Amino acid sequence: MLQKIRRLLIANRGEIAIRVMRAANELDVETIAIYSQEDRFGLHRTKADEAYLVGEGKGAIEAYLDIPDILRVAREAHADAVHPATASWPKTPTLPRAARLPA
Repeated sequence: MLQKIRRLLIANRGEIAIRVMRAANELDVETIAIYSQEDRFGLHRTKADEAYLVGEGKGAIEAYLDIPDILRVAREAHADAVHPATASWPKTPTLPRAARLPA
């Protein structure tokens, strides 16, 4: 039996993250954003139900690729699932392996 996703961590920024949030909201799924210090005023941060800083002290790109920190936030925020929402991660399945999700 499939479990309904109630809380979704969106591991991206900007317009891509906002589009995922819009779809999640239509499905009555709470959204959790991550943001880098550089993106602390980003719209995706304010559109989410909750938002957490990742990759503290790192640049924007490095922060969003900090898989251990993303998974830390996912656990702390009680996310049911992580949506990578980026084209580069399917080519390098580091996040799915670390999260024990199907690649």
